[in-house]
Amino acid sequence: MTSETRALTTSPVDRAVALVSDRASRLEPGQRLGTKGALQVECGVSKGTFNEALRLLQHRGIITLRPGPGGGLFAAEPTPMARLGNSLLALDADSTTVEDAMRVRDSLEPLLASDAVDHGSLKDVRDLWERIEHMRAAVEAEDAHRFLEANWALHRRIAEITPNQLLRSIYLNLMAIIDDHTLDVLPVADTPLESFIAERLQLHIDIVEAIEARDRDRTAELMRVHAGG
Repeated sequence: MTSETRALTTSPVDRAVALVSDRASRLEPGQRLGTKGALQVECGVSKGTFNEALRLLQHRGIITLRPGPGGGLFAAEPTPMARLGNSLLALDADSTTVEDAMRVRDSLEPLLASDAVDHGSLKDVRDLWERIEHMRAAVEAEDAHRFLEANWALHRRIAEITPNQLLRSIYLNLMAIIDDHTLDVLPVADTPLESFIAERLQLHIDIVEAIEARDRDRTAELMRVHAGG
């Protein structure tokens, strides 16, 4: 990350995260960045702010902390990643496990959307629109992780509509696997996540509109677009 990019960050925590991330990216996994105290001084932030930055950096799998003599901050081993549309999911499990779950999940979603068209009640549709509003709020806040959580909540609610108990159970269990092992959502290269989640919001609005209109063909068409993105 360049100094120009760091200047655009909006808070002391962001600046500390950017500086330490930049330092870690230049090192091999396991190499020492320095002591906690020295890096805090270099970042020019308070102890509490630096601790919050370290929490985020550890959560994202960028650094590890080692206590005691010879301890400090170290570049972490690469975090497993899984591709999700125009973003990457940082994982705490082998990426193959999550990617397999995502592939099976994707194959089930058109069936669930079709059942939502056939069996969705007025309350079901109201609940779907409520979750769309949560997604919209995340887009307005430019919060990709919050958007992902709201998006998955929408899909879980669609799954709850189906009268097929086996289909619903399999899908919700797959979502639990993906959710449990996802640490963060990250951009792919220089692609802005903000634009991606705004586009995905509109697609999901269209899907809910088609479900509400009980338009099977339109819903199926949109789910094909959804699977491709």
